[in-house]
Amino acid sequence: MKIGIACDHRGYSLKTKLADALKESYEIVDFGTNSEEMVDYPDYAFLLGEAVAKKEVSYGIAICGSGIGISIACNKVKGVRASKVGTKEEAIMTRLDNDANIICMAGNQKEEEAIQLVEVFLNTKFSQEERHARRLQKIESYEEKKYVC
Repeated sequence: MKIGIACDHRGYSLKTKLADALKESYEIVDFGTNSEEMVDYPDYAFLLGEAVAKKEVSYGIAICGSGIGISIACNKVKGVRASKVGTKEEAIMTRLDNDANIICMAGNQKEEEAIQLVEVFLNTKFSQEERHARRLQKIESYEEKKYVC
């Protein structure tokens, strides 16, 4: 399985550790950044998001200081469902219910926990339940318009 990984300067250390830990089980495609020199996370989020949306990689891992900004940026790419995850339960639920294709994390996440979160994320399948599929279809088909419930 081919996994894309991207980060900003605050996620660089964790990205490097994760890539090293995962490269024995997965093909890792690194979308940068490649140092702790300050950069803007959207640049790397968009590179990763495009690769996921085009199915050049199966899933993505995105890391920034809080995990929130890079998640927001990844979600701007049509076809991406990125989720900021900090617990095992969140890693399971974001795949099971939301079929997320990018896991986003904070740069200060402990390495062992981050590896576990990624493994849980990658090994949890979408439930395919009708209610979840229906909701995802609404998200995917959304176009800017006045949305009425």
